[in-house]
Amino acid sequence: MVTFCLRRLLVALLLILGAASGAFLLTRVAGDPVIEEPGPRTAEERQRERERLGLNRPLLSQYLSWLSDALRLDFGDSIYFSRPVGPLVRERAVNTAILALAALTLATVVGLPLGVYTATHRTGPGPALARAGSMLLLSTPPLIGSLVLVLIAVRTGWFPSGGMTSAAGLTGWRWLADVSIHLPVPALALALPLAATLERLQSQALAEVSRDTFVRATLARGVTPRHALLRHAWPASLGPVLGLYGVIIGTLFSGSFVVEAVTAWPGLGRLMVDGLRARDLYLVAGAAAAGAACLAAGTFVADVAHAVIDPRVRESR
Repeated sequence: MVTFCLRRLLVALLLILGAASGAFLLTRVAGDPVIEEPGPRTAEERQRERERLGLNRPLLSQYLSWLSDALRLDFGDSIYFSRPVGPLVRERAVNTAILALAALTLATVVGLPLGVYTATHRTGPGPALARAGSMLLLSTPPLIGSLVLVLIAVRTGWFPSGGMTSAAGLTGWRWLADVSIHLPVPALALALPLAATLERLQSQALAEVSRDTFVRATLARGVTPRHALLRHAWPASLGPVLGLYGVIIGTLFSGSFVVEAVTAWPGLGRLMVDGLRARDLYLVAGAAAAGAACLAAGTFVADVAHAVIDPRVRESR
């Protein structure tokens, strides 16, 4: 198990390094953020700014200098925000984490029980309605789903249609209450498609496992169908679900571009969009590193959980 964890950890570190390096290089190749920056700066002022940021050096020299600092968790200063990238990314990562935890909890609470229900009840209006709802949510693009929820919030006034808070400077319980009011729209926009995905995957996995020989043997020994389902079939069906959870967790915690943009949620997704628009290579690289770290962490946790449930995984990887 230790060897398995070390291998997965090495893969996670390589993923983070590759994503951050790729984001840095591609953003730098796309253009010079100082030269193309609109504003009244003179040519001499722009040249001094390029020298300060190291943009006048060859690309390889810039990359190696950035990589040396990044390995010490120093991602430089944002050109767009004129702030160190590290604290800015951590601030936005907290906002994304709040949204991601709410969406993941809601998707899990709704999706997995529905998957068990539709797997064990093949006929009837209830399972048919659940499957139809899942297919509808899966076929709806995130942009459309987000816009529909924002429209409902605007028309009904039940919840704010955007933002994370209504007032600045709130602390403690007042801040938490304000965030809670703003959370339902973006959390639902993220959670509903995920819940549909989990329902479909859990239903298919459990239906397949229920036909396996070991489940039939358990029933032949006199074990009740309910006990055989919950004690034997369901844990064995979690392998594909846990594998997907790694990607889900990473995607949520790295920020959803569409949902955060539509609902004006100040998370990593919006930060990445702002960085890309400004061609802020240090900000883009820092946000990419944070997103890749979330994806790697989610995948690592899912792989370890899968290995704990099914020891065969440790031997095959």
